[in-house]
Amino acid sequence: MLLLQFGFKRQKSTGSVDISTVVSSGRYLLGPDFEFKTFPSDAHFVRLKEAKIFLSDKLEVKMNVNFQYFLRKDELKLLHKTYDVYYKDVVESKAIDAIKGASPNFSTRQMINNRRELEEALFKAVRERLGGRCCRPNCSEHDYACPSGCIPVENCKEEDKGMFLDVKYFQIEYIDIPSTVEDEYLNALTLLDYATREKLVQEAKVVRKNTSAMVEEIKNQVREITEIAHATASLTNSVAQANYSAIIEGARTDGLKNAFAILGVTDQQYKNSIDYLRELKGNKNIHMTVDFQQRIVGKL
Repeated sequence: MLLLQFGFKRQKSTGSVDISTVVSSGRYLLGPDFEFKTFPSDAHFVRLKEAKIFLSDKLEVKMNVNFQYFLRKDELKLLHKTYDVYYKDVVESKAIDAIKGASPNFSTRQMINNRRELEEALFKAVRERLGGRCCRPNCSEHDYACPSGCIPVENCKEEDKGMFLDVKYFQIEYIDIPSTVEDEYLNALTLLDYATREKLVQEAKVVRKNTSAMVEEIKNQVREITEIAHATASLTNSVAQANYSAIIEGARTDGLKNAFAILGVTDQQYKNSIDYLRELKGNKNIHMTVDFQQRIVGKL
């Protein structure tokens, strides 16, 4: 028997098949009247081309899908008893039925936007239709050996085992959507994008308007703060100048008073003359000379 096969012993002369034991690859001494009736033990590759399905919005689409399944060695006798070697067409037919049964749960939009979710749903439908609802003796045999809520092995009946095989892989290859529907969908997407764009444009206008108002408010606050600062600075400067003048004048008055007392000047006329001369000396535009006949006042 070739590698990647298993099967049963069959007697050539009578055609009877011994299904009591499943034999796998190896060497067997059977005699000239015996041969093997074999089944592939590796993956069966199935491609369903242009399978027609209906969606929840009553749209018919065509779909290409691939899946890979493996026959169960411990249930090979049941497969042989039920389908003999003519199981492949039945597998494809039941897989299509499973896909058609699960696809109406999706709309066209969901099929386009949620392809992964669609693929998982179809995979589950095909897997459970062909593999049944029974738990496997070893749940770690593969990822989906024991589906959620599976029937325990001891309670599982033959009709619950599906087609005695495991669907381990599933892929959606291609989905053919009618051009009219595709155009409508694209138009809807375009309108949605346009509406989104308009919404963003309007939001941008509002943001710009609010920003401009905030800028003007900040500018007004800056102007107000600047004016308050200038007024405060001017007031401080005026008070300082007034205090300065008051201190200078007070010091001048006290100084003159002390000077007059020391010099013994008591006549108000002389006091006024001294004060007048001091004021003239402090003026930068006044040129003083000793001889009053020459010049007393220069350029003003």
